[in-house]
Amino acid sequence: ATRIPFANTQAIMARYLDDFVLVEDKALEEAVRLLIMHSHNLVEEAGAAPLAAALNLKKQLVGKKIVLVVSGGNLSVERLAHILLD
Repeated sequence: ATRIPFANTQAIMARYLDDFVLVEDKALEEAVRLLIMHSHNLVEEAGAAPLAAALNLKKQLVGKKIVLVVSGGNLSVERLAHILLD
């Protein structure tokens, strides 16, 4: 995740995406916890964003097949402890 979007990336997303979903930090942390507990995969918060977004949209997604690309394991032990103990 970045604080400032890159113009080229924004242009590509605007052209090809149907929707863009913003999620809160707490939703990212919950998605990290769920992925660890249920899939046994350690991901950083940005990598868990697809799950966080899907959870926010679960009413719209009922009965649909979806794919979540989950990536990134750049999570410090300190940050992981904070997420798990929160």
